[in-house]
Amino acid sequence: MTDTMDAPMTPSTNGRSPLVRVTNLKKHFPITKGIIKRQVGAVRAVDDVTFDIFPGETLGLVGESGSGKTTTGRVILQLEQATSGSVDFDGNELVGMGTSQLRKLRPRMQTIFQDPHASLNPRMTVASIVGEPLREHDDLRAAETNTRIEELLLQVGLHPSHANRYPHEFSGGQRQRIGIARAIALNPEFIVCDEPIAALDVSIQAQVVNLLEQLQEDLGLTYLFISHDLSMVRHMADRVAVMYLGKVVELAPVDDLYDNPKHPYTQALHSAVPLPDPYIETHRERVILAGDIPSPSNPPSGCRFRTRCPIAQDICTAQEPAFEEKATGHWVACHFVESASSGGVADVTLPAKNAGGDPV
Repeated sequence: MTDTMDAPMTPSTNGRSPLVRVTNLKKHFPITKGIIKRQVGAVRAVDDVTFDIFPGETLGLVGESGSGKTTTGRVILQLEQATSGSVDFDGNELVGMGTSQLRKLRPRMQTIFQDPHASLNPRMTVASIVGEPLREHDDLRAAETNTRIEELLLQVGLHPSHANRYPHEFSGGQRQRIGIARAIALNPEFIVCDEPIAALDVSIQAQVVNLLEQLQEDLGLTYLFISHDLSMVRHMADRVAVMYLGKVVELAPVDDLYDNPKHPYTQALHSAVPLPDPYIETHRERVILAGDIPSPSNPPSGCRFRTRCPIAQDICTAQEPAFEEKATGHWVACHFVESASSGGVADVTLPAKNAGGDPV
């Protein structure tokens, strides 16, 4: 099928231009065999992804493990080289950019890693970890660097007296705060938050999320918030993109996507989220997906979700659905979501289920 995502899907509105524009981004990891490492295939971790992120907003990126969320974030920051496509950061094309030019832009875009234990060097003190970006990119005197480190620790809720301690002396939540302090050390504009609360206790997650929100308000940050926790994404994000097997299948403003999901995969994800109302939780209908996510090295033809979709038809095997705007700001890749003549969207209707939860 021809490319269906040539045009940016979130055009500028009210005079705004995107800070980050991702267009037709692909990242394929080669599969090699034999002594001479002959390529026999590729893992299509990210396969033709397009979206914009506007200044000051949080774009949530959700999906199952293996859907390509983390790889997308890493390729945007050029921690992984893109196979093809474009990443435009404030007018600067990052794909193919030279090392020296990319180094100049590094202070403006940072990342917060998922595992606060693995992402911190156990041989370095907190002062060394937080101060490393300053030593690499800023021409500060030792006293100025120490003052900045103290400011950063206070900003993330840690005491400056902790600066000479090592990561193993801190709890998981405190270690993540150290990682956040390192990420904001150079006053970046854009931060990729790669499941920043996934490795934390539930009691600590809300504290870290509140810290991220406060820093965004104080520093004017723009986030790509990657997570599999739909409840937390709803709290954090302004818009949400749903990924499945390397592709974005739905993108919409957060309230629109949660209140009126259009794609069967998004509906299934919502169905798995527990609700606080016991009556609704007991009586609501679950969307049960069959099987596991296919291998990204051998994705299904046509629609990649068709092997698990309860409403798949022959067209889903033969033709990849176009990723189209079905309502204002609401983009869906599904053959069975049609635009009504009035400009509205006809909902995807899932088939009824039998007592065992299987489609009938």
